[in-house]
Amino acid sequence: MKLLVCIIEDFYSDHVEKNLREQGYRMTELSSAGGFLRKGSTTFLFGVHETDLEQLQQALKEACLQVEKKKQRKDKKTHRYTSFILPAANATPLLLNT
Repeated sequence: MKLLVCIIEDFYSDHVEKNLREQGYRMTELSSAGGFLRKGSTTFLFGVHETDLEQLQQALKEACLQVEKKKQRKDKKTHRYTSFILPAANATPLLLNT
């Protein structure tokens, strides 16, 4: 199991979220402003099996390209998002005993 942390510019975030949810991906979304890359950004957390990682990365790329085709982005960026892949083998869910 892997944790994909994807920090994406707000320009893309709404479409990426909608597109990936329609494809059946589950994610946690964290909104932020400033700091990283000095722009508004959204951080998505994906828990994904290692075999599905490449497919998820391709889906992220395609969703961003769709946004650029629709919105005709005026300023050219060298990146759309930054992602980190972390091992999640030792992740332990918090279980509450009530």
